[in-house]
Amino acid sequence: MDSDTESAGSPVPPPYTEASHSGTVLGGAQPSSPRATRSPSPSSVRQARIAAMERRNAEILAAQQAEAAANVAPTFDAFDEDYEKRTEFRRMVEPGIMRPNTREVAVRSLKTLSTLAQNLLKDPDNEKYQSFKTTNSVIKRDLLDPKGTLEYAVEMGFRPEVEDFQPYYKFNKKYMKDLRVGAAVLLEALDVQMTKEEKIAASLKSKKGEEAARVAQAKLQFMDDRKTKALRDQREKQRAAAQAEARHRAELAQLQAARQRRDEP
Repeated sequence: MDSDTESAGSPVPPPYTEASHSGTVLGGAQPSSPRATRSPSPSSVRQARIAAMERRNAEILAAQQAEAAANVAPTFDAFDEDYEKRTEFRRMVEPGIMRPNTREVAVRSLKTLSTLAQNLLKDPDNEKYQSFKTTNSVIKRDLLDPKGTLEYAVEMGFRPEVEDFQPYYKFNKKYMKDLRVGAAVLLEALDVQMTKEEKIAASLKSKKGEEAARVAQAKLQFMDDRKTKALRDQREKQRAAAQAEARHRAELAQLQAARQRRDEP
């Protein structure tokens, strides 16, 4: 009875069948059908690789440009803040000094201004370089007489003063920065002018060389002509002498023939 009760109270599992096993999994959930997948085409794979390579190259190029920009040092950083003053000095040179004066006078004045500036920069505490007298013959010739040169000296920091009734110009040390900028512009201008002079000298030398070559060629041609004429005259003389000799021999032959005919019985 107990066994009958247990069998009656306990659920009896359904019989195993292939259909029931294939249709249910744990908890009675239906198994998901496998999702159909398709392999990518060769063209899409190639495009993906090309895109990846392009991204990689772009990253490398950006890194190289950033490194190059970090390693490049600006050339004229020290002068950036002096741009306006440097531009003003350049205008005082060209056209201020170069245009109204002859080139020879202007270049000589620039050299004198540069000497004043460089001496003062090398030895700023030397009183000898801190002033110049207007009565000095070189100063008068190179700074007072030409146009624009004295103004350049004033712009560099030299100011007019009088001592014992003698006028002179003295440098004010608070303009040391202007002196440095003005001195640099003078060196720049002189370098440009020296380059022009070298080109002019080279051109003149080339022209002189060409002229000398033409003269030498003319002399050689003249000598060749004289030699040719001498040879031609010599050949003419030789030909004339040969012709005269031939005529003389012909005349002798005729005389001998005439004598022989006369002497015949």
